[in-house]
Amino acid sequence: MTSVPTPIPSRTQYVLDAIKRRILTGQLIPGQALVETELAAQFGVSKTPVREALKTLAGSGLVVMNQYKGVSVRMVDADMAREVYDVRLLLEPEALRRSVRRGASLDAARQALERADLASDAAERSLANREFHRALYVPCGNPLLGRMLDEVRDQAALVSTVAWASDPSWQREADEHRAILRLALDADADGAAGALHAHIASFVQRAFPAASGEDEQA
Repeated sequence: MTSVPTPIPSRTQYVLDAIKRRILTGQLIPGQALVETELAAQFGVSKTPVREALKTLAGSGLVVMNQYKGVSVRMVDADMAREVYDVRLLLEPEALRRSVRRGASLDAARQALERADLASDAAERSLANREFHRALYVPCGNPLLGRMLDEVRDQAALVSTVAWASDPSWQREADEHRAILRLALDADADGAAGALHAHIASFVQRAFPAASGEDEQA
């Protein structure tokens, strides 16, 4: 029999969502300590939901739990960027190719682009960017492939948050998003997949040059 995941208690989910949003919008920066008692006071809950939320965030790769140093937001470096973006480069273009070939609706991607254009701050724009990418791969017809990409989604967003803090390249990426979606809506599966691959690769190479692997090819 297939086991049914245990639902996360509502208070834990509330704390989890709030901490994740702060991390992925840059309010909590990599390396910053996350103290249970302080977070519990901020959210008006006991330490238990905070502790459970932090465990979940550790499982998704957004925070690090150390027996001696406590809990902190995960640091982002070229090695982490390489690992996360390597997975995306392998899986995400293929997922989009399949979405296009099966004629899946991409209305959610179009709506995410519109939200990004109308965003009033970096936080809203970042969340819309994440939804755009997810809307391209979720309808690929392979739920397992979608879940695999979901597993690295938060870590990819953390890499992006750090990169945008030093080099806000929103407009360039928005233009690339429009080009990707245009190819997908024209039913050009290979063209859309190729444009997405180039988009992902160029971003990580700009943000973390050491992650491109060029020094390993010498």
